[in-house]
Amino acid sequence: MARPKHPSKEIEASVSYAEDQGWSWTKVKGHAWGKLQCAYHDREGCTLFVWSTPKSPENHAKQLRRQIDRCPHQEEEKKDEDV
Repeated sequence: MARPKHPSKEIEASVSYAEDQGWSWTKVKGHAWGKLQCAYHDREGCTLFVWSTPKSPENHAKQLRRQIDRCPHQEEEKKDEDV
């Protein structure tokens, strides 16, 4: 099943960026539109919640992208590929 598009184009771009980096999207119940998890699907893996109607969509999109870029597990995956 395909992921629905986020109503905010800035947040949609950040979610697409996350998927390009190997993150996966999951639908959640409640105030969040969805949940992003890094490729390290474990208790210690990174999890980000994507809000459906944040006060500032631009800032939320920047925050998501910043946290995606800071994920320590992406570096581990790159090291594993180099071996």
